[in-house]
Amino acid sequence: MVKFTADELRRIMDYKHNIRNMSVIAHVDHGKSTLTDSLVAAAGIIAQETAGDVRMTDTRADEAERGITIKSTGISLYYEMTDESLKSFKGDRHGNEYLINLIDSPGHVDFSSEVTAALRITDGALVVVDCVEGVCVQTETVLRQALGERIRPVLTVNKMDRCFLELQVDGEEAYQTFQRVIENANVIMATYEDPLLGDVQVYPEKGTVAFSAGLHGWAFTLTNFAKMYASKFGVDESKMMERLWGENFFDPATKKWTSKNTGSATCKRGFVQFCYEPIKQIINICMNDQKDKLWPMLQKLNVTMKSDEKELMGKALMKRVMQTWLPASSALLEMMIFHLPSPHTAQRYRVENLYEGPLDDAYANAIRNCDPDGPLMLYVSKMIPASDKGRFFAFGRVFSGRVSTGLKVRIMGPNFVPGEKKDLYTKSVQRTVIWMGKKQETVEDVPCGNTVALVGLDQFITKNATLTNEKEVDAHPIRAMKFSVSPVVRVAVQCKVASDLPKLVEGLKRLAKSDPMVVCSIEESGEHIIAGAGELHLEICLKDLQDDFMGGAEILKSDPVVSFRETVLERSCRTVMSKSPNKHNRLYMEARPLEDGLAEAIDDGRIGPRDDPKVRSKILSEEFGWDKELAKKIWAFGPETTGPNMVVDMCKGVQYLNEIKDSVVAGFQWASKEGPLSEENMRGICFEVCDVVLHTDAIHRGGGQVIPTARRVIYASQLTAKPRLLEPVYLVEIQAPEQALGGIYSVLNQKRGHVFEEMQRPGTPLYNIKAYLPVVESFGFSSTLRAATSGQAFPQCVFDHWEMMPSDPLEPGSQASTLVADIRKRKGLKDQMTPLSDFEDRLCGRFASGGIFGGCHYFSYFPQRNLSKRRRYMNIVVHKARHPQLRDYISSAVNGLLPFIQKGLVERVAVIFFKNDDVPIERCVFKLNVNLSYNSKVEEADLEFSLRSFFIKLPFSEPLTKVLPRNCRWEITAYFRSLPESSSSRDAEIWIPTDTKQWQQPPLIIPIKSMSSEPLGLQLYLEHPSLSEPKN
Repeated sequence: MVKFTADELRRIMDYKHNIRNMSVIAHVDHGKSTLTDSLVAAAGIIAQETAGDVRMTDTRADEAERGITIKSTGISLYYEMTDESLKSFKGDRHGNEYLINLIDSPGHVDFSSEVTAALRITDGALVVVDCVEGVCVQTETVLRQALGERIRPVLTVNKMDRCFLELQVDGEEAYQTFQRVIENANVIMATYEDPLLGDVQVYPEKGTVAFSAGLHGWAFTLTNFAKMYASKFGVDESKMMERLWGENFFDPATKKWTSKNTGSATCKRGFVQFCYEPIKQIINICMNDQKDKLWPMLQKLNVTMKSDEKELMGKALMKRVMQTWLPASSALLEMMIFHLPSPHTAQRYRVENLYEGPLDDAYANAIRNCDPDGPLMLYVSKMIPASDKGRFFAFGRVFSGRVSTGLKVRIMGPNFVPGEKKDLYTKSVQRTVIWMGKKQETVEDVPCGNTVALVGLDQFITKNATLTNEKEVDAHPIRAMKFSVSPVVRVAVQCKVASDLPKLVEGLKRLAKSDPMVVCSIEESGEHIIAGAGELHLEICLKDLQDDFMGGAEILKSDPVVSFRETVLERSCRTVMSKSPNKHNRLYMEARPLEDGLAEAIDDGRIGPRDDPKVRSKILSEEFGWDKELAKKIWAFGPETTGPNMVVDMCKGVQYLNEIKDSVVAGFQWASKEGPLSEENMRGICFEVCDVVLHTDAIHRGGGQVIPTARRVIYASQLTAKPRLLEPVYLVEIQAPEQALGGIYSVLNQKRGHVFEEMQRPGTPLYNIKAYLPVVESFGFSSTLRAATSGQAFPQCVFDHWEMMPSDPLEPGSQASTLVADIRKRKGLKDQMTPLSDFEDRLCGRFASGGIFGGCHYFSYFPQRNLSKRRRYMNIVVHKARHPQLRDYISSAVNGLLPFIQKGLVERVAVIFFKNDDVPIERCVFKLNVNLSYNSKVEEADLEFSLRSFFIKLPFSEPLTKVLPRNCRWEITAYFRSLPESSSSRDAEIWIPTDTKQWQQPPLIIPIKSMSSEPLGLQLYLEHPSLSEPKN
């Protein structure tokens, strides 16, 4: 049966120009697996007669039962082209033999992580679109993923047989339908195209679009007909191609081509006249059993039928005739070979997307050149369960070098960091295998440019990994995959029989390994949680868990629940501070929401922790309005180091800051994974480290002190920034006839959904409805919808976005508050959220061990403003105050004041803001009570901390923050409680008048240091508080 052996395949693997790695992608039920059968049949793996019915790449029993693909399946196909076919091929090649490594992927949105895994290891994609249903929601999703991975697409308009047999549309109507499908696909491709890929749009006249009927195993491109008519009429093939599509009409009566329809009864579009109608004619003759007309026609087309095939009737006859005349395999495989890139071509432009390290090192160059003699670089994209219970094949792609049986490889897991040993293993490959649908063939080695399955590494690879030679210690890993859906639906599982618990734990480990996206975890309450993309995904995971990974042991599952996210609505109403457990370190922080679209950009991988800081700051400044310098001071993303939250350093000149950076980041990762509301992940929050005060002794500022403090201050800053919950929302696409619309709207309204698009599909009685539906309302949605529409409506749900819930979770009785309480109860947490006061510390009472006591009181030149409300912290001014010179200003003030404070002479310090015209805007007094018994033990750092804290925590009314001029002037004035020792010289560094007559005058202000030339114009003055004559 099989026309080729594993040895023959291995021989072609060395010819990298003759390899095509491609995946078949489409919306669910658009005919991918059925069409793939025709390609498999051409390679001789299954009989041509059974192609379309076997669905060779649906290898699981439940795939056959449900009629959908659940897991992506790889198969290697051998195909030999004729010299005639390759006459017009312009690329590099080595002979006529080609190796097609094809991966059939699922179309259902719940399994789109399988599509992501397939796309990572392929270079081209065959996009299948149903000609009647057209481009659907999942078509767009998979196309966006493909172009994001720099994968070149070609298109086939499938299920053409429906036009002839079911809908019986005429040629012009069919052309308009096909044109719309191609146009819609091209709109998506143009939207997401990458400049390095060039023009990725598809054009029938250029041979990048095929027209197929997968069920009956036939297909054609315009190239097929152009060749046929070029030889018949003696015209140029390329000119004929152009005339078979677009606004080209032919009138047999006049035998002339025109660019518009002349109105003549015989004038028809080129595609209709020369492609569509000949096919329609033959199908009608076969279906009507007019064999006397059929044989002469087939003779003219050089189509020969076997004698037993001539006995067939009706649809069976039509299928064999069409398969023989226009075999799907020839048309599709030729299109792939001509228009999809070889690994040698594709890796040149894909290396930037693939390799995390420097793009000029030996590994990047080896990937770029697809070098079989270079260092091994292999990416494992998924784990496939083997027939031996509990074992897995590691399925992936060799990008450079070669992998062989017995080779010792260095395994870099998803959490590997170059230079560290975390998630890094060394192991020998036991066997190298190539995938052949339902079975595997062992080969000695596999060179770069090919897909491969490895045996013996499953204990060290969880889901995906990068492999290289044992000695290549400088290699960086290949980038982790980004999934288009999120595991937002969760279910708790437990054993029916307690003694099966070890089986459950082991089964969950295997399940997590077998599926690229499923997340298995254990809650603090001890519950085992499985998180998936949707109801169907969870159903399949639970079935696999019970039947394949637990040996049939019974399990109990809870009702599905949904993951939420925690976010903030606005900037923190004040800068919050938390002290370390030993009280020697203080962290100041604010939270604010990320700019619109930034969280999505992080999710999509456009912005991430491993990007070049210059490139990242350019995107942040140009697209999201960030300051370029600030964009370079991002410390981390989280949770899991890649999530859509950030921590940013806003400090200026803080000592020891870099020493605590890792500890702050660790606290941030912890906090962003478990928020303060309900221990759900955070999303879309930027945490700004405003200021840090650290103990000078390193032992007192270690991780044990800083990590929990960072977590507390992050929680406090979130709770002061109007925290909110985000719920996941599905985009639902429903196809139904007009009479079912009432039922659809009714069900959507009950489920808090809303329709945003309703459109009739031209040429069909069907309506296409798009709506948003909260995931929490989606359970049982399909069955409810089918019941309400008598089975006429079929929904497709794909995760679309996170939507903020309008109510306040901190307000008792609100919907969000009730939801938070339910989540906390389910997780076994305390009923009440931890109050803000448990996370935030205040600087009232003793400031520091040096003996300074601090308190602030405020008064205003504008009595109508009630400042005591502290409606808003003066963020604008505080940011300006954190000018690079501010620390110098404060240090100057500290140096000038410290000798007098140590003697207990300074009573208070006043800060005044002035407009440009020297009119005071606001005046605040910072009061220092100094305990004289401390004498010289008052430390400079303590005083500086007190003064800086005062600056950061200045509260003002909201209107003032908007009117404060950019170049406002500050004055710090110190008030003495008694006179310092007199100094007779006015040239002394500090001079205070001692003549009693001078005290009768208004207070004399004497500058110690003037910094008015600096941008903020901060000045320091000493002034006596009393206007009366001082006592002797």
